[in-house]
Amino acid sequence: MTTGQKKHYTPLITNNLAVIVLILLVIELALIYAVQNYYYNSARQYLVSKVNAVNGVLTRYAADNGTNLSAEIRSTLESFSDKDKMELMAIDYDGTIVLTSSGFSADYAISMPDYDMAMQDDETYGYSTSRTANGERIMAVCFPITEISEEFSAIRVVTSLETIDNTVAGFVLTVTVVAVAVLLLLGFSDLYFVGSILRPIREINLNTEKFAQGDFSARINQESEDEIGELCAGINHMADELSTAEAMKNEFISSVSHELRTPLTAIKGWAETLTDMASDAASEDTPPDPDMMRKGLHIIVGETERLSEMVEELLDFSRMQSGHFSLQMDTMDILAELGDAVLIYMERAKKDNIRVIYEEPEMLPFVFGDKNRIRQVFINIIDNAIKYSDSGGLVQITAESVEDGAAVRITVQDSGCGIKKSDLGKVKTKFYKPNHTRRGSGIGLAVADEIVAMHNGTLDIDSEEGVGTTVTITLPAKNAVQ
Repeated sequence: MTTGQKKHYTPLITNNLAVIVLILLVIELALIYAVQNYYYNSARQYLVSKVNAVNGVLTRYAADNGTNLSAEIRSTLESFSDKDKMELMAIDYDGTIVLTSSGFSADYAISMPDYDMAMQDDETYGYSTSRTANGERIMAVCFPITEISEEFSAIRVVTSLETIDNTVAGFVLTVTVVAVAVLLLLGFSDLYFVGSILRPIREINLNTEKFAQGDFSARINQESEDEIGELCAGINHMADELSTAEAMKNEFISSVSHELRTPLTAIKGWAETLTDMASDAASEDTPPDPDMMRKGLHIIVGETERLSEMVEELLDFSRMQSGHFSLQMDTMDILAELGDAVLIYMERAKKDNIRVIYEEPEMLPFVFGDKNRIRQVFINIIDNAIKYSDSGGLVQITAESVEDGAAVRITVQDSGCGIKKSDLGKVKTKFYKPNHTRRGSGIGLAVADEIVAMHNGTLDIDSEEGVGTTVTITLPAKNAVQ
C-alpha cells in the first residue's frame, strides 16, 4: 500500500474501529455486570436459604421448653452438613463470633457489615461482600435470633467467592477474546470495504483529471453493480459522449474551415482576375470583357451570400447555446413563407438539373410563430434536399392540414443519396455530417430542429440509403395553440 493510499485509508478505518471498540466495550461491560450479578444473586439466595433452614431448626428447638438451646446451637454448628462449602457462625450480643462450624473462631474483632444490617429493626437479614485479612473475597448472610436466644444475637453464613470470581474471570476472558476476534474481523472487513470504495474513487479522480486535460480515451473499471459501479458506468458513458462530441467538434471545425475556404478562394481568385483585367484594360486603353466581368461579379456575389448564410447559421447556433435565441411570434401565413423558400431554390434546381414539384394547396390554417425563422427552416430543408440529390433527381414538396385543422404538415421528399440507418438517429445532432462529400457545416439541421421545437412542432426524418430522404415538419395551428 502506498503512502497516498494509507493517507486515505487511515482516517476512515480509525474512525470506524474507534466506534466499534466503544460499542464492544459497552457490550462487554454490560455482559460482565449482568453475569456477575447473576452469580452473586444466586449465591446470596443460596446462603439465605441455608441460614433460614438453620433458623427454622433453632426455632423448633426454642419452642421445646425442655431443650437446652445453647447446646443445640453448638450441636447444629458442629454437625452443619455444608461446612465444606461455607462456614456457619454464631455471634453473641457483643458482636463477637463465638462459635463456628469449622471449630475455629476469630480471636480479634472483624468488620461485619451484614451483622450491623441484620441488627437494624427493619431488616430480616443482613448481606455483604468483603475481603478477609489474606485478601480472599467472601460473601456473608447474617440472621438475627434475639427472639429465641439470650446468649447469641445472630447466626451467620460465610462462603468464599473464589469459585464465582474465577468463573466470572473466565467469562471475561472469553468475552474479551471474542471481542478482539470480532474487532479483527471487522477491521479486515473495513479495510476491504473502504478499499472497495476508495479504489474506484481514486480511479475516477485520475480519469476525470485526464478528461479535464482533453484525454477522453481513459475508462474506469466497473467492479460492481452497486451505486459506485453505477457511478463508474455513468462516468464512462459521459466520457463516450464527450469523446463523440469532441470528434464531432473537430470534424465540424474541419468542415467549416473547408466550407469557408472554398468561397473565399473563389472570391479571391475572381477578384484577382477582375483586377488583372482592369489593369490590362487600363494599360491598353481598351474596355474589359463585359461577359467576363459579369461572370466574375456574379460568382463573387453568390459566394458572398453563401458565406453570409454560413455565418448566420453559426450565429444562430451560438445564440441557441447561450440561450439568447429569441422568436418574434405573430400570426403568419405558412403558405407564403413556404412559397418564398421554394421560389428561392427553383432557379438553382434548374441549373443543377433537379426537378422540383411543389403541390401548393389553396389554403392552410394560420400558424402562430416567427415567420423569418420558419422560412429559415424551409430554406434549410429544401437546400439539403437539392444538395444531396444528383443531377436528374426529383424533389417533391407538399403542404396539408392534418388532425382536423389542428396542425399543418409540410413534407420535403428527395430522391438523393439517402442516409445510412446507423446515421439516421444522429443527423439532427450538432456538428454531425452523414455525408462528407457534400457541402455544409453540419449545424443547419440542428438549428432547424431547435426552431421547430420552439414552435411546439416536430421535425421527423425518414431515409433509406440510395433511395432518398423524407423530412416531415409538423406545426400546431394557431387555433390549436390558443
